[in-house]
Amino acid sequence: MATTSSPPSSPATSAVPQVPGRGSGHERGTPGYRRLGAAMWCAGLATFVLVYCVQGLLPTLASEFGLSSSTSSLALSATTGALAIAVVPLSTLAESWGRVRVMTIALATTAVLGVLAPLAPNFPALVGIRALQGVAIAALPALAMSHMTREVAPRWLGSAIGLMIAGNTLGGLSGRLIAGAVADVAGWRIGLGVIGVVSIICTVAFRLVLPPAVAEAPPRVRFRELTPLTFVHLRDPGLLCLFGVGFLVMGAFVTVYNYLGFRLLAAPFDLPAQLVGLIFLGYIAGTWASTTAGRLGDRLGRRKVMWGATLVGVLGAWVTVPDNLFAVLAGLLLVTVGFFGAHSLASSWVGRRATLLPGGSPGMASSLYLCAYYLGSSIGGAVGGIAYDDAGWFGVAVYVSGLLVAALGLALWLRRLPSPQAVAPAAVAPDPGVIRGAAGDVVTG
Repeated sequence: MATTSSPPSSPATSAVPQVPGRGSGHERGTPGYRRLGAAMWCAGLATFVLVYCVQGLLPTLASEFGLSSSTSSLALSATTGALAIAVVPLSTLAESWGRVRVMTIALATTAVLGVLAPLAPNFPALVGIRALQGVAIAALPALAMSHMTREVAPRWLGSAIGLMIAGNTLGGLSGRLIAGAVADVAGWRIGLGVIGVVSIICTVAFRLVLPPAVAEAPPRVRFRELTPLTFVHLRDPGLLCLFGVGFLVMGAFVTVYNYLGFRLLAAPFDLPAQLVGLIFLGYIAGTWASTTAGRLGDRLGRRKVMWGATLVGVLGAWVTVPDNLFAVLAGLLLVTVGFFGAHSLASSWVGRRATLLPGGSPGMASSLYLCAYYLGSSIGGAVGGIAYDDAGWFGVAVYVSGLLVAALGLALWLRRLPSPQAVAPAAVAPDPGVIRGAAGDVVTG
C-alpha cells in the first residue's frame, strides 16, 4: 500500500483531507483521529465490561445457584447468542438511522440493563436480562467497525481497527477484574452493579469525545432489502472464510477463559478465588497483539500474519495441558496473542473485501462477521463446557486446538481465492466506504 505523504492543505482541511465527492478520512496524528480513537475506546470499554463481566464470576454463579460449569456459562452465552442473532438486521438497518445516534442509544440501554442485572431474583432471570443486553448492544460492534472504515484514512485503517480492538480488550479485562474483585468483597450482585455504573460513565465519555462524522451517510436500507443484501456477501467465498475464522477462533478463546478458572480453583492448583481472577490480566497481551497484528498486516500482508497468529494459538492450547502453573499461564498468553492477532486481521479484512464486492457493504459484512464471531462465543463456549465436564482440561486442549486448526485451514484457503473485482465508478453509485490508497488506487481485499 502506498505510504507517500498527502499534499499540503489549508488549516481548515488539514485534519480531514478531502477528495472529490467524499472525505478521505482522518489521518493518524490529527485531532480528529485521536478523538475518534478515544471515543471508540470508550465505546469498547462500555460494551465489553458488560458483555464479559460475568466470565470471571462463573464459578461463583455455579456455587450460588448449584449449577454445573457448562450451565453457569449461559450467563455469558445468553448475551453473545442474542447479540449474534440480532446483529445483522439491527446493525444494517440502524446504519441508515444514523451511526452516532444508534451507537449512543445502544450503549445507554445496555448500561441501564447492566444496573438492573444485580436485581435478578434467580439464575433464569439473570440469563434473561443478559440476553436483553445482547439484543440492546447488537448494533454497536458492527456500526463501530463500519464507522471506523468510513471515517479513517484507508492507509491507517489496519492500525485504527487494531486500536479499537485494543479498547475492546481493555473493556473485557476491566469487566472481569472489577466484577471479580468487588464480588470477593461484597458479593456478585454488587460486582455487577459497579460494572453497570462504569458502563454509564463510559457511555457519557463516548458521546462527548466523538468527533462529527466526515463521511457521507450511506443509502437507506429497508427491511425487505436485507435478504438480497445478505446473500451478496454470503456468495463471496473469501468473506465466508473470514466469517468462519471469526467463529472458530472466538469459540476457542472463550472456552479457555470460561473454564480455566474452574480448573485453577480445583486440585492440584487449589488457588484462592482472588488469584484466579488475575488470569484475566492475560488480556493485556491481547491489547499488544491486536495493534501489532494490524500494523504487521498492513506491512507484511494479512494472510501471513493470520497464519502465524493462529499457529501461536494452537501452540498455546497444548502448553496449558501440564499441571504446572507457569506452563498454564504461558499457554494462556499464547492463546490470547494468537486469538487477538487473528481477530484483528479478520475483522479489518472483512470491511476491505466488502468494498470491492459489487453491491457490497462494509456495514453488512461487519455485521455478518460479528454474527459468526458471537455465535462462536455462544456455541463454541457452551460445547467447550461439555468437553471440560466430560474430559477435563485435556479435552479442552483437544477441542480448542481442533477449532484453531480448522481456522488455519480457512486462512490458508484464502490464499487461493482472488480479490473480488472492483466495480467501475460509473457502474454504481459511489460508496463512501470504498477503501482507496493514498494515490486513489483500490486496495486489494
